[in-house]
Amino acid sequence: MLRGRLGLETARIPHADRHGLLWLAFGNLYVESGCLRFLAAAGSDLKAGDHQIPHQAVSLILLGPGTTISHDVLRLCARHGTGLVAIGDGGVRMYSAPPLSPDQSQTARAQVRLWSDLNGGRMHVARKMYAMRFGEVLPHDDIAVLRGIEGARAKESYRSIAQQFGIVWDGRRYDRQNPDATDAPNQAINHAATAVEAAAMIAVAATGTIPSLGFIHEDSGMSWTLDIADLMRSETTLPIAFGALKAMSKDPSQPLERHVRRVANRVFRERQLISTLIERIQALLDVPNVTT
Repeated sequence: MLRGRLGLETARIPHADRHGLLWLAFGNLYVESGCLRFLAAAGSDLKAGDHQIPHQAVSLILLGPGTTISHDVLRLCARHGTGLVAIGDGGVRMYSAPPLSPDQSQTARAQVRLWSDLNGGRMHVARKMYAMRFGEVLPHDDIAVLRGIEGARAKESYRSIAQQFGIVWDGRRYDRQNPDATDAPNQAINHAATAVEAAAMIAVAATGTIPSLGFIHEDSGMSWTLDIADLMRSETTLPIAFGALKAMSKDPSQPLERHVRRVANRVFRERQLISTLIERIQALLDVPNVTT
């Protein structure tokens, strides 16, 4: 490592010029001679062997199952502003997200500015969210009215998508104290929603936005994350849930949650869900692509 006036040992590539997300699983992430390396096992998405990782050119590394890291990895990534997130198989869970320490605060500042403008900015973003979900801009400027419209349309989307998958639908029921005390379609939706929320958490972490400052959800400490996850309810969450039910009908030997994880894994990759969520966050807050 060169030292001196050039300061190369602490130089950072701006996140706007990085490649975004890097997904690693089934291997050992370690540091050798100041370089990040990944020893991939057979069965990894990478070819088995030892690979050098361009950590300075990546914004966020996603660590999947079967991954081990050394203490030195944390030090090196922190020095260069590269985030590390521990995730479940296929990104259907998120277990940790150390601060990215991005080199700009533009996205977070835009979120705070819009959120703090109760009558203008906050409603503007809420209406954009509903427009993304329903394909039209609703003219109403009362959040209670918008939530009522959302509820009615959500009921119709549950019924319609269940019909497409040949699933018998008897209405949405959810007991927070006992989420498994309901029928299989509702349990599948619960599991799928958890998976999509994990993807939303990764997108929120990648953009450096504030999880608690939601525009539709308000009380939860993860309100913004729930807002982002809800953007995908009809186009991703419900198809995952009902697709898993169909898969379970063909293979009842596996529990429902496992089927949901498998379907979610496939859908996340095919639709590049996390990258899509990052783009939608940036569109909602009217900021350019600065993290991927």
